[in-house]
Amino acid sequence: MSVEKFNPDTRQPVTVTESAISHLQKQVASKNAVGVIFNVKESGCSGYKYLLELLLEKNDDAIKFELSDTLNLFVLPSTLPLIQGTVIDLTKKGVNYQLEFSNPNATASCGCGESFSVAAQ
Repeated sequence: MSVEKFNPDTRQPVTVTESAISHLQKQVASKNAVGVIFNVKESGCSGYKYLLELLLEKNDDAIKFELSDTLNLFVLPSTLPLIQGTVIDLTKKGVNYQLEFSNPNATASCGCGESFSVAAQ
């Protein structure tokens, strides 16, 4: 019998829907990237802006999460408190598709939906 250790730092911080995974897999394959990095930066009228970018070479500072056999998500440890629990989905608005972020940590967002704020930590 063995005992498994639970390390909260290695839990998958976000949920990515199947449609978003499919979309991101195509982007990663088209650029031969190692995966996608999910980050935030201070920006906009509410405080932070989501950044979901192709990662073209390995980032040793980021934590890697396998979303599928062909898609890895990378997250910087400093970003985890801001995005923990976020759901990323691909949605259709009219004739356009876009990635949407549903973040339980966000206490407010700007009118255009480009930025969000969180309670002071």
